[in-house]
Amino acid sequence: MVTTTRPSEKTTHKVIGTRPIRPDGVDKVTGRAIYGADVTLPGLLIGKVLRSPFAHARIRNIDTGAAERLPGVRAVITAADLPDPDKGMADVGEASATYRDLSHNVMARDKALYQGHAVAAVAAESASIAEQALALITVDYEPLPPVLDLVEAMKDDAPLLHEDLRTNELGTLSDKPSNIAAHARFLKGDPAAGFAEADVIVERTYTTTMVHQGYIEPHASTAYWNADGKITIWTTTQAPFAIRDNVAVLLNVPVSRVKVIPTEIGGGFGGKLPPYVEPLAAVLSRKSGAPVKMTMSRTEELQASGPTSGSRTHVKIGAKRDGTIVAVEASLAYEAGAFPGSSVRFGSLCMFAPYDIPNMQLDSYDVVVNKPKVAAYRAPGSPAAMFASESALDELAERLGMDPIELRLKNSAKVGTRMANNIPFQHPVGNVKVLEAIRESDHWRSPLPESTETRKIGRGLAMGFWPNAPLKSSCFATVNPDGSVTLVEGNPDIGGTRASLAMQLAETLGIPYEKVIPQVADTETVGYNDATGGSRTTFTGGIAVYELGQDIKQQLIERARILWQLNPEDAIVYEDGTIRGPKEGQQLSFDQLAAQLFKTGGPVVGRASVSPKHVGFAFGCHVVDLAVDIETGKVEILRYTAAQDVGKAVHPSYVEGQIQGGVAQGIGWALNEEYVYDEQGRLVNASFLDYRMPTSLDLPMIETILVEEPHPPHPFGVRGVGEVPIVPPLAAVANAISHALGHRFTDLPISPRRIIETLYP
Repeated sequence: MVTTTRPSEKTTHKVIGTRPIRPDGVDKVTGRAIYGADVTLPGLLIGKVLRSPFAHARIRNIDTGAAERLPGVRAVITAADLPDPDKGMADVGEASATYRDLSHNVMARDKALYQGHAVAAVAAESASIAEQALALITVDYEPLPPVLDLVEAMKDDAPLLHEDLRTNELGTLSDKPSNIAAHARFLKGDPAAGFAEADVIVERTYTTTMVHQGYIEPHASTAYWNADGKITIWTTTQAPFAIRDNVAVLLNVPVSRVKVIPTEIGGGFGGKLPPYVEPLAAVLSRKSGAPVKMTMSRTEELQASGPTSGSRTHVKIGAKRDGTIVAVEASLAYEAGAFPGSSVRFGSLCMFAPYDIPNMQLDSYDVVVNKPKVAAYRAPGSPAAMFASESALDELAERLGMDPIELRLKNSAKVGTRMANNIPFQHPVGNVKVLEAIRESDHWRSPLPESTETRKIGRGLAMGFWPNAPLKSSCFATVNPDGSVTLVEGNPDIGGTRASLAMQLAETLGIPYEKVIPQVADTETVGYNDATGGSRTTFTGGIAVYELGQDIKQQLIERARILWQLNPEDAIVYEDGTIRGPKEGQQLSFDQLAAQLFKTGGPVVGRASVSPKHVGFAFGCHVVDLAVDIETGKVEILRYTAAQDVGKAVHPSYVEGQIQGGVAQGIGWALNEEYVYDEQGRLVNASFLDYRMPTSLDLPMIETILVEEPHPPHPFGVRGVGEVPIVPPLAAVANAISHALGHRFTDLPISPRRIIETLYP
């Protein structure tokens, strides 16, 4: 069931808000679409990576001689074959990394810093020969004590991952090495004075474990370093321009010598922003003189790509008896993996963003451990942080005897409210409307089923927030003689952005959606585009296609002026796909004018390059009913409803799908998903057989409520929608289990094992 809440101001659109068929659908369902591993070139070699079996070890020597002599082996490389760049900052999405750390993550140098860390790579004439070559490479390791626990890693006497790493302590570099890369703080008001006013205080510590994005398609790249020095890379990525720029720096070549062709992408969720095999494939290609394809296995994905951080968050929240929240304090420590750059500051920014709280102190710690370097994962940093804050708010409501929705409504942020970073909300925000939508929903108003002796029923609610990212988008479009428009843009299509951008262009031009032909281009065909991520593509890309649509409209007006032989001062109107002149009956349809463009000076090409400043913040509110079997510990999701402020749903089906997908991932995070390491730092569940993600059999039909509070700076009121849906499920599920069992779980996942061990200690 899908319910849509309409905006207060009625808006009329002909294309936006409809549900047309996606333009790439036929190719994808028939298998014609080209994904990363589908690329085939003449003389193609297969690349494979040798990975460290140790979580922490010094590399004393690598002997590749036997592998190089194996017939069919065309190239073998180690870190010695790659430049060692300086510490400038790389673009890897919402997480961060220096170029030096990025290079050392692509290929280990002096130390292997996690199980699966790449130490050598080969290119051979077949996969089997490449595997044989890996077995012939001898690495002399000096094993070192691994640092796996977040709290232990922060201690002064912990083994160091990096002897040269100093803590950035509130902007000042410390004088001794540490595993704490950075300590930052958001401070607002006077928390001590606020807590002095509190009648009720809740204080708890919450933990989450490292989890993976779980995309279906693994990383796959093909590179060809041509004899003329030009590098062409075909790769499954969310960020072709960032891959281009990063590869150029990592290989010390001009950016103009690198061309990235994005293939179709089988999921990413932030995990396909950094480079992994692209630089290795390029160097192997240069050394072998042939194109090289590299595809990560599922075990490699789990061991060595970029999951999201495990976390430890301590929260203290105080309120008056009437429910007014007067102060909060929080300390967030996130695993960065082997190199600095977790999303902990995003977590601290997001965790109390839905609320108007006068006094805050939020401290964040970025901590390195002997695990893979983390990458972005859908609203990076926010789910773990808001698991803590929304669980604490739920407990606060219990102690105050307040309805959890009413407590949140009483303290809701509004226009003018300052976030933790003291930046105010300048435009309408939808957190009140999504809370009201849930309060008025059939789900919230319906009674819960009765619990039985062995099956306990609970209901939980939580908010979610993500600031969204505007960043940069470029595109161009050509008007064809048959009245169609070819739209060329540079963002890989993960969630239907070909359709959403085509729809916004069609709306702008007043032509049918079917007349727009969207194409995703390579880095040499279209201007710079930031990644498909951050909930930015439909938002910023939509502004870009609107601007290029205005460019096309103005050019068509001038072409009509030429056809009609009018003076510059004669008024011409472009309205709803029709051009009207000053004389009675003087008009041309879009198709009619397009057919005559060659008579007026050639084709019309519109273009736009935008970098908007005012992004639309996004809020969601979720409610879940579940049953806990106290004999097995199994949790069954009975009903789930997600309300979200989407600004304007360009394609409602895609918006609903984004919300439902995020909910499914969040439920997995709450109940089952976790990285499990042994004492030596070996990942013991590095396959989808053992890494438990929810399937359709584990979930009910997820109900969605689309709240449309238009974002004024966007021409169609659009807000990004892709990331908020994963944020509330962690706390909503935990709150429902607390309701069902009368025990509050503060550590995720709340797996059957954890439930049984808690109920029957």
